[in-house]
Amino acid sequence: MLFTRSRQLPDKDKATTEEGLTPDGSPERIPGDTAADQDAAASDGTAVHEEATAGDAAGEAPDERAPGGGWRNKHPAAALAAARLTTGLAAVLVLLALLLPNQLSRLTPGAFARIPVEGILGAAVLLVLPPKPRRLAAVLGGVGLGLLTILNVLDIGFYSVLDRPFDLILDWILFDDAEAFLRDSVGQAGAIGAVIGVVALVVALLVLMTLAVVRLSHLIVRHRTVTTRTTLVLGTAWITFAALGVQISGAPVASRNTAQFVRDRAHQVRASLQDKESFPKEIATDAFSDTPPDQLLTGLRGKDVIFAFIESYGRSAVQDPRMAPQVGAVLADGTSRLRAAGFSSRSAFLTSPTFGGGSWLAHSTFMSGLWIKNQQRYRTATSSDRLTLTGAFKRANAWRTVGIMPGVTRAWPEGQFYGLDNIYDSRQLGYKGPRFSWAPVPDQYSLLTFERLEHGKRGPKPLMSEIILVSSHNPWAPLPKMIGWDKVGDGSVYDAISKEGKDPKEVWKDPNQVRTEYRRSIEYSVTSLISYVAKYGNDNTVLVFLGDHQPAPIVTGDNASRDVPIAIVAHDPAVLDRISGWGWQEGLKPGPKAPVWRMDTFRDRFLTAYGPKPGPKLAPSPSPSPSRSRG
Repeated sequence: MLFTRSRQLPDKDKATTEEGLTPDGSPERIPGDTAADQDAAASDGTAVHEEATAGDAAGEAPDERAPGGGWRNKHPAAALAAARLTTGLAAVLVLLALLLPNQLSRLTPGAFARIPVEGILGAAVLLVLPPKPRRLAAVLGGVGLGLLTILNVLDIGFYSVLDRPFDLILDWILFDDAEAFLRDSVGQAGAIGAVIGVVALVVALLVLMTLAVVRLSHLIVRHRTVTTRTTLVLGTAWITFAALGVQISGAPVASRNTAQFVRDRAHQVRASLQDKESFPKEIATDAFSDTPPDQLLTGLRGKDVIFAFIESYGRSAVQDPRMAPQVGAVLADGTSRLRAAGFSSRSAFLTSPTFGGGSWLAHSTFMSGLWIKNQQRYRTATSSDRLTLTGAFKRANAWRTVGIMPGVTRAWPEGQFYGLDNIYDSRQLGYKGPRFSWAPVPDQYSLLTFERLEHGKRGPKPLMSEIILVSSHNPWAPLPKMIGWDKVGDGSVYDAISKEGKDPKEVWKDPNQVRTEYRRSIEYSVTSLISYVAKYGNDNTVLVFLGDHQPAPIVTGDNASRDVPIAIVAHDPAVLDRISGWGWQEGLKPGPKAPVWRMDTFRDRFLTAYGPKPGPKLAPSPSPSPSRSRG
C-alpha cells in the first residue's frame, strides 16, 4: 500500500475548477509547480493528476474525483493523510539508512540528529537528471541503499557477537555455521523458521527501500524550487558544521556515514584479496619445517601431554570484578588440589585472533604458529603441509596422538592437518545423555571417556592428546554439574540435570543472568579438568590448557581485550624448569601483570623450549587491535 497509485482518469471539468486548491478550497501556490508537474508527467508517463493521487507531505491537494470513484475519492482527507504519512515514512526510512551506525554502542538518538551528505548529493543528482535516467537512478539508489543497510545490520550482529565487522569476502561461510548452531540449539524446525524469517526481512528491506527512494524522487521533482533551496541550505550547513567540527554525542553533525562505510568496505575487500595472495608465503616460512624427528620435543619424551581448550574461557573470566572472585576461587582451589597431588603450574595470557566465536580459528592459530583470523586463512592453512604443534608429536614418532572432539558432529577432514592418529567426535564417545543446548557432550563425560578409551590403557607409547571442552559454549543454559566420577556411566544420569537446568530463552532476557551463567559454565569446565588431572594424572602427566577466545560482548562489555588465560601443569619439575625464562606466574590464575603473547607465537616458543637446543631467536609480536570502522 505504500506506493500504490490511482489509475483512474480525472474528471477534467472538475479538475479545471478545483486545480490548485488545498483541502479547504483555498488556492495554494507552489513555486515552479507547472514545470515540475510537466517533468513529473514526462517521467511517469501518467497525468499530473495521477501523481497527485498519491499525495505528499508538502501539502499537495488531493486528486480530483471522478463520479462513483473509489475509496480515495470518497475519503479525500483520509487519503491525503495516508499519502503524507507514507511519504513521511519513506523519508524516515531513507534517513535512518543513511545515518545508521554499525555498532549497537553507537545506536543513540544523537546518531540520527545529523545531516547526511549523501542525502544532499542524492537530491542534487535527482534534480538535474532527465526523467528516464532519474527513474533508473532512483531504483538503483534504493537497491544500493538497501544492500548497504543489510551490510550495516550484519556489522551490528558481528560486533555484538564477534567484536568485529562483517567481512564481505570471507564471512559468508559463517552463515552455514550459524544455521548449524541454531539447528543444534533450537532444533531443525526452529532453524528453518529463522532462515525463512531472515530471507523475508532481507527481501522486504530491499523492496521498501527502493520504493521509498522512488517516491521521494517524485516529490523532489514536483517541488523543484523548494527542493533546490532546501538542498542549498543543507549543503551550506553541512560544510559549516564540517569545518567547525560540531558533534552531537561524539558523532559529527556533518555525517559521511554511508560514504565512509563504502570506503571501508572497499579497503576491506582489497585487503582480503591481497591477503589471499600473500598468506601462502607465510605458511611456507617455517623455522621448524625441516627439523629432524629425533630433534623434536626431546624435553617431553616419555610424558603424556594433554592440550585442552576451554570454550570461551577469556581474560574477563579471571579479571572482570563481576566474575573474577568466583572463578578465581575455583582456580585457587584447583592450584591447591593439584599441588597436593604433586603438580606445579605456571600461567600467562595469549591474545586470540578471534572474539566471541570462531573457536577453530584460535585452535588452528595456536597449533600452526600462524595468525589465522578468518575463514580464508583457515582453509588455506588446513589444506597445507604446515607443521602443527600436535603434528610435531606425531612426526617425532614417540607418541600416540589422539583427539577428543565432542563439538564435531560431522566429517572433519581437518583432523589430518593436526596430525592425530585417532579422533573421537561426538558420535564416537558413546554418550547416551541429553544435549546441553549447543554442547553435545558434558565436559566431565568427555574427560572420563578419554580415560576409558585411551589414557587408562597403557600402550607402547605415551599419549599426546588434544581435548576440546565445550560445556562453556554459549548460550550457557542449561548447564551440567559435577557428579561423582563413578556415577557418570553412559551419560543418561544427565537427563535429570538437564531438566533442572535453566531455559536459555529466559536467561538471555537479562545480560546479568547471561554473565552469571557464563561464569558458572567456566567454573564447571575448569573444575572438570582439574578434578580429572588430580584423580587420573600421574608422574608423567603434562597439561597445557587455555581458552580459545573471549565470550560475546554481552558478557565482557565493550572494548574488552582478546586475551585468554593459559596454564601449564606438570608433575615433573624439569618440565616447568624448561620455561623458567618465560616469566609466567605461579598458579593457574594469571594476574594483571602476567605476560601476554600473541597466540601464534606459542608454537615456536614451545618447540624451542622443549627441543634439544635453543631455536631461532623469536621477537614478541604486538597484539593486533580489531578494526572499528565508522564514526
